[in-house]
Amino acid sequence: MKIIIHGGFFSESGTNQEVKHAKQEALKQIVQQGYDYLQTHTATETVVYTVSLLENNELFNAGTGSQIQSDGCIRLSASLMDGRTLKFSGVINVEEVKNPILIAQKLQAAEDKVLSGKGAQQYARENGFDYYNPETPQRRQEYETKLNDSIRLGTVGCVALDADGNLAAATSTGGKGFEMPGRVSDSATVAGNYANGVAAISCTGVGEDIVSGGVATKIVTRVSDGMTLQRATEKTLTEMKPFDGFVGIIGLTAAGDVYYADTHPYMVWASYDENIKVFS
Repeated sequence: MKIIIHGGFFSESGTNQEVKHAKQEALKQIVQQGYDYLQTHTATETVVYTVSLLENNELFNAGTGSQIQSDGCIRLSASLMDGRTLKFSGVINVEEVKNPILIAQKLQAAEDKVLSGKGAQQYARENGFDYYNPETPQRRQEYETKLNDSIRLGTVGCVALDADGNLAAATSTGGKGFEMPGRVSDSATVAGNYANGVAAISCTGVGEDIVSGGVATKIVTRVSDGMTLQRATEKTLTEMKPFDGFVGIIGLTAAGDVYYADTHPYMVWASYDENIKVFS
């Protein structure tokens, strides 16, 4: 049983040592909670649970503490993929909810598995997800002062391998901040979140770059075709160099290989692979 998580890029909330330490401690605690949960739950249940913890932490740009778009609204996207059933579900640009990953989980059993905008919000209300305002004072201040683009990069994700050898991936984001309403990120697409019986990947970075590179699906497909996780990741990220793709990935294979990589420094992450490891 193994688990790895990410919390976007460190530049998303500045580069001071206080923020760095806070993110390290938060990721250590959350990956420990996720690993403990994995002992008695499936990979799919675990990635949902762990991402919900990340969504609830204001340090990260997902759920509570998400970035504000150009029109002053917060819109959230999240997706879930079960590597055993090969079912993908997600929500895109849903407003006024606390945990979009829980809605993505609910949609696993629905006929229409990816919902956006008002339809996603209506589905949430009809299924017991109450009104919630994810805005924090810090995000409001950032919005009002229009911080530069280098600060607005962030997503959270989790990939897990359970006791039965099943994989799952979950990803959630509050967007890049100040984007045009209606903009779709990678987080609720198979470019940013993908799993099968062989490998699972969650991405963070610039959504447009990740979609252009088909990153998560491409890596998983290459591992399924016989490449190592490291080689598949390196080849995929190298292919993004012509457009200077900005991406970070976390991944696991059914054989227990754990890997993370980024094209720009630097992604924040933590894993539990015999013991806790965290970005430095």
